[in-house]
Amino acid sequence: LGGQTPLKLAQQLKSAGVPILGTSPEAIDLAEDRGEFAQVLENAGLLSPKNGTAYTFDSAKKIADEIGYPVLVRPSYVLGGRGMEIVYDEENLARYLENATEVSPSQPALIDKFLEDAVEIDVDALYDGTEMYLGGVMEHIEEAGIHSGDSACTLPPITLGTDIIQRVKEATYEIAKGVGVRGLINIQFAVASDILYVIEANPR
Repeated sequence: LGGQTPLKLAQQLKSAGVPILGTSPEAIDLAEDRGEFAQVLENAGLLSPKNGTAYTFDSAKKIADEIGYPVLVRPSYVLGGRGMEIVYDEENLARYLENATEVSPSQPALIDKFLEDAVEIDVDALYDGTEMYLGGVMEHIEEAGIHSGDSACTLPPITLGTDIIQRVKEATYEIAKGVGVRGLINIQFAVASDILYVIEANPR
């Protein structure tokens, strides 16, 4: 099973007494919890786009105003990037939240600063607690914000310099170690104005 399915099942399986090989459900939750993952990034000296979690339209408006438009908005409970949209003003934020999702305490909206003119990078790595093997660094053809499942990538990357690739490798190691991965991890990065941002990490 790939993608989100095993991530969602891991804790239930462990609670039912099924032995979990590889990354623990607790480490998976750490990567998915925005607050805890932000602490992992801070400890490693890594950056992520400004972001927030909104439970009402008023809180979404406040977050977007603080972050600054444009913002990338998506429901927290969908898989594969469905429902994701780049929003450029308050009017369209209101339209999105009214039409695309029902924001509630159990179904919040995730709001991120949209990095314009950024290059998105996708990496897959294997980490055993000591050593890391970086399987590949893929460069997205489309601008950052197009979900990786819907985008085209090049492998090896065609415009990324050796400096960026080395920074990506070092950041991948720090994230895998900080999360507590034992096995596969997929991480999305973005580069804007020579600054490396971490978008998200998904233990596999």
